[in-house]
Amino acid sequence: MASAQPLNNLKSDVLRLLGNVTVGVTLLALWGVLTLIGVVVEQGKDPTSYFASYPAPIARAILRLDFNDIYHSVWYLLSIGLVLASMTTATFTKVIPRRLPPHRAVKVDAIPLHDHVTIAGDAESVRARVEQFFTTRGWRVSKREIDGTIWAFADRFNWARVGVLVNHTAILIIAAGAILYWAWGFSGETAVLSGEASQIPQTHALIRLDRFSYTIEPIMTKGGIVYQPIDYVSHVTVVGRNGIPTPMIVRVNHPIDLDGTLVYQASYGFAMRFLIFHGRALVRALSGRALLEGDAFAIPGTGRSVVYERFVPTIDPRTHLPSPDPRVSDPGAVLGVIESGIPLGEMLVPLRTALDLGDGWRVVPERQVVYSGFQYRYDPGVPLVAVGAGLLLIGLVISFYFLPARLHVRVDDAGGDRAIVGVAATTVKGYDIFEEAFRDLIAALRQNQG
Repeated sequence: MASAQPLNNLKSDVLRLLGNVTVGVTLLALWGVLTLIGVVVEQGKDPTSYFASYPAPIARAILRLDFNDIYHSVWYLLSIGLVLASMTTATFTKVIPRRLPPHRAVKVDAIPLHDHVTIAGDAESVRARVEQFFTTRGWRVSKREIDGTIWAFADRFNWARVGVLVNHTAILIIAAGAILYWAWGFSGETAVLSGEASQIPQTHALIRLDRFSYTIEPIMTKGGIVYQPIDYVSHVTVVGRNGIPTPMIVRVNHPIDLDGTLVYQASYGFAMRFLIFHGRALVRALSGRALLEGDAFAIPGTGRSVVYERFVPTIDPRTHLPSPDPRVSDPGAVLGVIESGIPLGEMLVPLRTALDLGDGWRVVPERQVVYSGFQYRYDPGVPLVAVGAGLLLIGLVISFYFLPARLHVRVDDAGGDRAIVGVAATTVKGYDIFEEAFRDLIAALRQNQG
């Protein structure tokens, strides 16, 4: 017995700690912070991209702490586990006992909300009339004999006591959905060139971009013409687990379902194919590749690299500068040149116009190739999160709009064919919130039974 006592004490201390409200709120805040990190820090990128986007110490911290894949990290799983443990402990050690109290005798005068009403009649008949009074006003009345005294307990919205339990259950279900995503979910993005295909690594499903179309509408505003994209659509052929090529259409806010993986239309742009010449000869090994914005290629035998910065749909014929009109008319490409890691500058080069790089090298932007940017996501926890969110809304409505209250009613014989009715009220939200309703109820009891 003596050896079991330290273990029992440790168990009690752990349960007390996990059931502490401050600890629970802190764990929820920690979970929220980790989730926010996953939103701020792009997930699943190549390690070099973090060093390009952040100072070296921060980039190293992101990689060492697994913040680049935080939803699958031990930190995220541990935070969810602790939240679940804390909420479960608080539910069974505090919430249930407080929200669903047993019927018990009280000292009426010791309850802040209490009053006494003297009613003519013997105690038994007065008790029946008082119970009928509360019943007709929507109170659920039950009786208990405690230590030889008959008590009546009138409950209103007693079912609403479970509002907090519903909220706790909802958060547990949402956390379970998050765990499902941690265990089996994935997300990513890919850019597919027109006429080419890309594979979702996790499922090996193929997406081929057959045709991409977009609509841009000029809108006149006080500040001038604004070119507003009003629609862009990807016509694709997908191959899923069944191996059957299936034509589908992906629009903004209208994803397609590919074997349970949702594929979203996220963006579009223009890749560029280049011709590279050395002297008069075409360097076929470097030519013909389609580069996305930001991609670069090195010039052999030199310390120079060429960066495809961005596509310019229309070059203004008067200024020879990029036009604000995003519709393709007289296109070009902005190219940057880097020498031994040092940027030398940028230049707007019209299509099929050569840019002299020195040492006999020339680069020609040959033609643009439209690409579609897709985001894909598989989240098996979505149904659970949806159920949890619905339950959370129901629980909040119950908690905020319904006030469970209990009346402890005791009828004592006062002699002289009179009885004294003692009434004390308790609620789950304190006494002040029910004070006015209690006074009105007692006044109605006096008027009805006086």
